[in-house]
Amino acid sequence: MPELRSVNLSIEGMTCASCVGRVDRALRAVPGVADVAVNLASESARLSLDPSVRVADVSEALSAAGYPARTNKVILTVESMSCASCVGRVDRALAAVPGVLDVNVNLAAETATVSYLEGAVTMADLLAAARDAGYPATVADAAKAEDRSDRKEAEARSYARRMAVAAALALPVFLLEMGGHLIPGFHGLIGRTIGHQTSWVIQFILTSVVLFGPGRGFYAKGFPALLKGAPDMNSLVALGTAAAYAFSVIATFAPALLPEGVRAVYFEAAAVIVVLILLGRYLEACAKGRTGAAIQKLLGLQVRTARVERNGAAVELPIDDIVVGDVLIVRPGERIAVDGEVIDGNSHVDESMITGEPAPVAKSRGAAVTGGTVNGAGSFRFRVTRVGAETTLAQIIRMVEEAQGAKLPIQGLVDRITLWFVPAVLGAAALTVLVWLLIGPTPALSLALVAGVSVLIIACPCAMGLATPTSIMVGTGRAAELGVLFRKGDALQELSSVRVVAFDKTGTLTLGRPELTDLIPAPGFSRGDILPLIAAVEQASEHPVGEAILRAARAAGMTVPAVADFSSVTGHGVRGTVGGRTVAVGADRLMTREGVDISLLTREEARLAGEGKTALFAAIDGRLAAAIAVSDPVKPTTGAAIAALHARGLKVAMITGDKRATAEAIGRAIGIDTIVAGVLPDGKVAALDELRGDGKLAFVGDGINDAPALAHADVGIAIGTGTDVAIESADVVLMSGDLAGVVNAFEVSRRTMRNIGENLFWAFGYNTALIPVAAGALYPAFGLLLSPVLAAGAMALSSVFVLTNALRLRRIAPAMREEPGVAAIGPELAVAAAE
Repeated sequence: MPELRSVNLSIEGMTCASCVGRVDRALRAVPGVADVAVNLASESARLSLDPSVRVADVSEALSAAGYPARTNKVILTVESMSCASCVGRVDRALAAVPGVLDVNVNLAAETATVSYLEGAVTMADLLAAARDAGYPATVADAAKAEDRSDRKEAEARSYARRMAVAAALALPVFLLEMGGHLIPGFHGLIGRTIGHQTSWVIQFILTSVVLFGPGRGFYAKGFPALLKGAPDMNSLVALGTAAAYAFSVIATFAPALLPEGVRAVYFEAAAVIVVLILLGRYLEACAKGRTGAAIQKLLGLQVRTARVERNGAAVELPIDDIVVGDVLIVRPGERIAVDGEVIDGNSHVDESMITGEPAPVAKSRGAAVTGGTVNGAGSFRFRVTRVGAETTLAQIIRMVEEAQGAKLPIQGLVDRITLWFVPAVLGAAALTVLVWLLIGPTPALSLALVAGVSVLIIACPCAMGLATPTSIMVGTGRAAELGVLFRKGDALQELSSVRVVAFDKTGTLTLGRPELTDLIPAPGFSRGDILPLIAAVEQASEHPVGEAILRAARAAGMTVPAVADFSSVTGHGVRGTVGGRTVAVGADRLMTREGVDISLLTREEARLAGEGKTALFAAIDGRLAAAIAVSDPVKPTTGAAIAALHARGLKVAMITGDKRATAEAIGRAIGIDTIVAGVLPDGKVAALDELRGDGKLAFVGDGINDAPALAHADVGIAIGTGTDVAIESADVVLMSGDLAGVVNAFEVSRRTMRNIGENLFWAFGYNTALIPVAAGALYPAFGLLLSPVLAAGAMALSSVFVLTNALRLRRIAPAMREEPGVAAIGPELAVAAAE
């Protein structure tokens, strides 16, 4: 009978004994589960599993019962990965750990992101799985992210030293063996002086030092991987150089074992291959360090100390000692330490490093400030609202790191191919040797060796493994510098195939701060009577229209009374009791619901709507009191952004709660293709489904009621000035409220996916074209056989090309700059506020 394994799971949602019973029944219903013990106090469950049962099946059963198992995520730094085959083996090793739900291995970042069930997996399990697969790992420390560039620099220096030593030793070997082909009379000179046998012995000594000194890492990693049945790039290099070296040793010291016509040495091939591959690794390490340049820039924005008011005095404290509620002093030119709210003082702050917007932003009492931004000439004090991992800068860094480590859908195909690529190469090399031995011309053994070694060396799949992740790292990093954060990596690929962009209106296309423009009293009412009452009701509302009315009342010096029995009817309006009088403010549908006759002011309402304003009604004690209009100016860059999207072949739609006439006035003014008007908040998802007929869809929004639509769209783009709920629901976040960020997001996506396509074409095309050449396909017709030395050079060049091509993404220019006044729209195009 197979031995059962014990598993502990952490369970969410259990509050009582009934919950315990339901969890117990759900677990026992899974075939192969036994010995279930559910603990309410620790919110956990212990159970025994048959080896055939997947922990993921247990997790699915708990989720179906309404008590999901808690999950967690960890990032591991993985050593010794050198090619795409390594990625596949690390992925399989970690995924095989019971309790692991998802694994994402990134060759360029040298990390593995593992999602797992809490309690079912320990860090020791994961680290042991990686180590047993031949790839030692450690838990990445987010606080030490800046160590990556230092580590890559140290790695590059190590490769440089090894390459220099190997090159110094390989040069005499190369000259002794190849000098006769390059310099007339050199071969005879060797024979007349030291003799060819002595030359071979010297080559043997120098090559041995190269292989077992600077090149020993290839053998220490390659042969164990081969013996485990999991060959990687190191295995190919080790096999190829070892074959050339062993053949040469026999030819030097036991020539009788070889036929007369094939006694030759290939020491120079083995030695120079090691030099060239070390050169390739050195260049890779340098380039990989640069792929994380965006993260390094962000980390460089973090302040180490700040001036804090403690016990009535200003003291300099480490950033880790600052807590929420502290008051910090910011002097001219200083970088702001953490997030907070200004309590006194005035200044302008350069926020371009966070939002991408170049113009400094005015700050005064009540304004929010962001850690990492730079103060201007003024001075101010602010109260800390967020510290550590909760600050905006820390969250940006985390989002960029997650996006850089993401695996795009296209990478899945690459991984499946490369997982079997190295074994296929070994088979191709063996077949090449066999064919040359059977039908090759004299000296067949020498030619078979050269062709087999060339196939092994040239087919290393380094470029394949680097093609996608390096482009993702550089592209998402550059996007962050432009104020565009890809929260979900696959959005980078999805965005490139979007055909329709739908915008929410208020706060997205418009500034989101409407102003009261008209108040037309009904007979028997006056402005002075109405405005304080409707402002009193609206002060309990968080709607932008309510804020506009409240601001207008306060600006007129009116006293706003208190409201009782306040209620908000989503998509209709608000109502409440003020001084014993019932007051309702909202759209015509609210008046209909309240039984209020609006016929006296319907003509005025139509006129206001025709002017591009949002017209509302106010009722007092069940009687129509006034028609109200508010307007919200279009953002300065909205028109230019929509024009830029049109230039990229995209259709643009607007979804709004405004009436059709108002919405069409707005749409005509800013160039909208499709208008979906009169939509209640819960109708935005259905509106998106209607728009999907034209192709894949992106939705841009900023409010709480946009969250379902952001999640439902193929790609959700949240304005960073919006609510946290909207941002959490989105795939892409724009750090500023400027719609230039939408255009830049499309530009980065398009350029990155094109770059990935170029890399994959080169990586796969290179191997497809050169493996047959290395095997000798050109020999019958042209007498050409690729030298193993040239194969090693071409292989190194392939990886360097892919990395260099990816680094070009660092130079992506903003498709549209976020500058105040760009495509500014006049007052006549001021548009209606809010749904």
